Formats: sequence, C-alpha cells, structure tokens
Amino acid sequence: MAETAEGLLARLDMLGIAHRTVRHAPVFTVAESQALRGDLPGAHTKNLFLAPAKGEGPHMLATLEEHRQISVNALARAAGWPRVRMGDAAALAALLGVVPGSVTPLALVNALPGSVRFVLDRALAEAPGLVWVHPLTNDTSTGLAARDLIRFLEHLGHEVAVLDAELPAA
Repeated sequence: MAETAEGLLARLDMLGIAHRTVRHAPVFTVAESQALRGDLPGAHTKNLFLAPAKGEGPHMLATLEEHRQISVNALARAAGWPRVRMGDAAALAALLGVVPGSVTPLALVNALPGSVRFVLDRALAEAPGLVWVHPLTNDTSTGLAARDLIRFLEHLGHEVAVLDAELPAA
C-alpha cells in the first residue's frame, strides 16, 4: 500500500524535518507551476522517471532544477546509467506509488532501497532556501531544505547521488 501525503508529512515531522506545505490547483508541467512563484519562494524542481532502454536494471529518478534542459540520455551518461527511455505510468505506480504529474523524490518513500536509482541536481542540493517538491500529489507543494530532503531519502535507505552542475544542454 502506497504512503499517503498525510503519512509522508507525518514522517517528516517525526524526523524533525521542517517543511512548509501549500495546497493549489493540480499542476502537470513546469509552465503550469510557474504561476505559483509569488507564494512559493525558493528552488523549484522537475522530475524525470526513467527506465533502462533495454529493460534491464532498476528504474531511475532524476530531480532537476526546473529550468534545466538536457536530453534524457545525456542525463543518463552524466549519472553513469545505461541508455534510458521515459518510464511508463504502470511502472511509476508500481515502484513509486504515484501517477504522472505527481512524480517527486518524496515518492521514494514507497520504493524499496535500490529499486530506483536517484540523482539530485547540484543546483538543488546547494540551494540556500527551500526546495519545492510534491508530497505525492500534484495539488500540493512542500518546501524543505535540500539537506533535509537528502537526509530523509537516506533515512529511507536510498542513495542520493548529486549530479554535476555542468550538464550539457539539450
């Protein structure tokens, strides 16, 4: 059974991780989410759920600064992954317990350690303020410090690889 948004936020609270959560209209793209900027100062993200192109090995999740432009295979090379393709909705639901539009690093709460490789954009890892992500649903955004996001994921048993800031443009 996948974790709920409420259960996820309770886990953050139990770990003493400060966060700010804001409800809003559902957003499916970076462009749609940009209308929220006045209410949500800080670093904003986009997330890519990827599958190995040849179907062998774990799926991958990349959380990037929202303006980052990179091909998925350039991203895979930078992360040391095999060639990739976009992951499908069935795998997304099975591995991370979320639907398209709600992809978030916090969905790793639903994944077994090692079942999904994860990389975080250095721009986000070093962001001075809040980093905004969905708490398992795209009608809510949660801001937390990058170090706390990393600490939470590591607490769950997931390795957090920080992706070099010098990625080639798409």
